[in-house]
Amino acid sequence: MTSSLFDQIEESAAFLRARGIDGLDGAIVLGTGLGGLTAQMEILQSIAYDDIPHFPEATVEFHSGKLLFGILEGKRVLVMQGRFHYYEGHDFASIAYGIRVFKAMGAPYVLLSGAAGTMRIDWNKGDLMLVTDHIHLLPGNPLIGNNDERLGPRFPDMSEAYNAGLNRALRAAAEEEAVDLNEGVYVSAQGPMLETAAEYRYLRNIGADAVGMSTTPEVIVANHARLPVACVVVLTDECDPDNLQAINIPELLSVAAKAEKKLIRLIKNTIQRIDAERLV
Repeated sequence: MTSSLFDQIEESAAFLRARGIDGLDGAIVLGTGLGGLTAQMEILQSIAYDDIPHFPEATVEFHSGKLLFGILEGKRVLVMQGRFHYYEGHDFASIAYGIRVFKAMGAPYVLLSGAAGTMRIDWNKGDLMLVTDHIHLLPGNPLIGNNDERLGPRFPDMSEAYNAGLNRALRAAAEEEAVDLNEGVYVSAQGPMLETAAEYRYLRNIGADAVGMSTTPEVIVANHARLPVACVVVLTDECDPDNLQAINIPELLSVAAKAEKKLIRLIKNTIQRIDAERLV
């Protein structure tokens, strides 16, 4: 008999607690080309996704596929080094599975990071963007199907999908670290192909500032679970439909690696500021 999603999450959490992972101060998801934050951590546990019961397997070559537990800026954090995408063939429950495990482990919040292309011609490659809202265009979402009230309500509210308290902390950290932080709307596309010029025009016209292939399923589940969430993306390519250049993946990863230094400073400063009691 197949176990329920709730039971699978509990089994994953029990496995992690048995490894001494508990008392979390926060959780972080590191996206494409953004694994360098882990070098700033005192790593107490490093566990391959494959070793965790029911955890999906990361298949993207530049996603490490490890769950790390350690100390960052004096805080006990659980870090997903690599995430899951629809274009890999994962179902939506699998894409957001790690977020539900964070909730089961008692994480008070989750910070997401990732890479995206900008459709704003006044922004540049290597800039950072605080996601203030999103447009979910993936062909499905993790909440479709029977709802388990133990995981969250049938109809979760998304009027403040990105937590105001976390966003305040990120803005204050950016100011203190002298990091330019654009703010805008993220749209999720299914990938793995990049968009055509006509598609970029469409996405820009419906109100998006940046486009990527992840994030929104995780944010939907975080809101379903009443887990405060925020997201910062690195703008790795310029998606001007009137001057569109062929994508160069090595260049994209190089841009992410250079911008990562700013992102690391931003995240380290932010987690020192967060008062979990103010996030709910």
